Amino acid sequence: MAISRSPDWSVASINSCRNPHHIIIFSPSWKTLSFLSPTCSSNFPLFHVNSSSCPSPILEEPSSANFPVVQWDSSVQDSQEPDSENLNDFLCGVLQDPRTEHLAYEYYKKATERQEFKPEKSMLKLLMRYLIRSKNWGFILSVSDDFVKYNSLPDSHTCSILVSSCVKARKFRIVETLLEIFKSYGEIAVFAFDSAMRGYNKLHMYGRTIFVYEKMKLTGISMDSGSYYQIMKAYQKIGDTEKVLALFHEFESRKLEHSRPVLIQIFRVLCETLGRSGRAFEALEYFGDMRKKGILGDSKIYSSLICSFASIREINIAEEIFKEAEEKKMLRDPEIFLKLVLMYVEEGLMEKTLEVIEVMKRVKMRVSDCIFCAIINGFARRRGFHASVRIYEELKSDNCEPGQVTYASIINAYCRTGLYSKAEMVFMEMQKKGFDRCVVAYSSIISMYGKTGRLRDAMRLVAKMKVHGCEPNVWIYNSLLDMHGRVKNLRQIEKLWKEMKRRKVAPDKVSYTSVINAYNKAKEFDTCVRYYNEYRINGGTIDRAMAGIMVGVFSKIGRIDEVLRLLRNMKIEGTQLDGRLYQSAYNALRDAGLQMQAKLLQESFEAM
Repeated sequence: MAISRSPDWSVASINSCRNPHHIIIFSPSWKTLSFLSPTCSSNFPLFHVNSSSCPSPILEEPSSANFPVVQWDSSVQDSQEPDSENLNDFLCGVLQDPRTEHLAYEYYKKATERQEFKPEKSMLKLLMRYLIRSKNWGFILSVSDDFVKYNSLPDSHTCSILVSSCVKARKFRIVETLLEIFKSYGEIAVFAFDSAMRGYNKLHMYGRTIFVYEKMKLTGISMDSGSYYQIMKAYQKIGDTEKVLALFHEFESRKLEHSRPVLIQIFRVLCETLGRSGRAFEALEYFGDMRKKGILGDSKIYSSLICSFASIREINIAEEIFKEAEEKKMLRDPEIFLKLVLMYVEEGLMEKTLEVIEVMKRVKMRVSDCIFCAIINGFARRRGFHASVRIYEELKSDNCEPGQVTYASIINAYCRTGLYSKAEMVFMEMQKKGFDRCVVAYSSIISMYGKTGRLRDAMRLVAKMKVHGCEPNVWIYNSLLDMHGRVKNLRQIEKLWKEMKRRKVAPDKVSYTSVINAYNKAKEFDTCVRYYNEYRINGGTIDRAMAGIMVGVFSKIGRIDEVLRLLRNMKIEGTQLDGRLYQSAYNALRDAGLQMQAKLLQESFEAM
């Protein structure tokens, strides 16, 4: 800016209360700025106006030469008071300098006290952007009231940023006020409402997006293509397929101008919505219409279609689209490969899952832990654990990297196939990679220790997992209860049971069965009855294992009435007798002299 050297120009010195050492010297376009009268407040700076005939002592001191100086030229005479245009220029100057922009709102409010002042669009643009940047939401609400008063607004882009910023900051009351103001201003209204819908969608507040859309309809604001995309997305998220379809037809009938990216987004929402609602063939038809119009699909549309047909197990169509997507280099979504693997597993086409891995290598897509695990578990389910182990070792040698879920699955497979040393080796490898808090893996290894009689190793591993912050679950406690029950270590069982209660791990049917069986082996029948009654009070049902133990317990202590009650409860709950349980119950009734009941039991069992 040019610097005026006329001796007749006045000087206004601003001494900020916030920073008394930061002094700014203005060369304004008038002798006195009467509209900016000084306020002695702790919140706003003191503003002193000095005549050019009385030079400021600050200017006479050489030591003040380092203070920043901001000067503006003017085309008006010294004797003139500033008109509204010059006030706007002045405020723009204040807002454009980082050293003075914090004064802008106070100056603006002083300017509004003059009747002839009318804020201009360029000044409002700078002011609103500063207030957004400084997060002065209360000031924004105050200035927005002046939009109506002066019938003057910033440009549409600024209004859009203003609305989206308020939504992001969750200042929803201000958003509602702004939309109410903007609704009568044509293009600004479209931009503002579109920003509101986009902002609410980002916050997953789809109900609010729909509310804004309904307000647009009520006000008569004509939506553009971007607005159609936002409202279709909101209805998609709440699962209203018919509304998405209706909005798409409405959009097509209006023949709006639109950019190609927005049109692709709209088709993508439509295809995804139809696919997820089980209407994959309709989605494919719209995709065909899209291509007839010369609009090429993107990777997300291909992903949506492939996943949709994989979900309904339309293998041929899913494979055809998958092949086309690979040729067009549109395979970028890992979900595609997972969906195909799961489809092949459900159909029992296990070799096809390995073909998916080959395609992933060709398109340079990393085999995720979920996909690796899905294949391993699929082979275990369809071909057995030995096949699962073989495929795991093949894929691992082919540079597929297992993660925590895959490690847990293969450890279980090794344990099920009796390859205990390999299970331990994989468990150690898993821990070295930092996966040391997987309860499923710990459970498999502890169960393995129990089966092989390594009680000390099992207890040591439990202590280790606790150190790592991994809390034992009911499966682990069940394994410990079972292994200590086999050796009749009742003291340790009692200790584990109390620990479960203390850690609020709810015992299940297996827990009670293990404990009752342990006390039965130790011939502490009263304790067996106590745990059984606790189990029943807590809503536990009677299975064959529990019934077999308790029939023996009740028979040994001569409580035949309890045997009869147990058999009645089994019948009510639909638990059928097996040969072993029948023989035990029959012998108990016969030995107690209840031949009639024993005969009825025999007839009932033979009729099964």
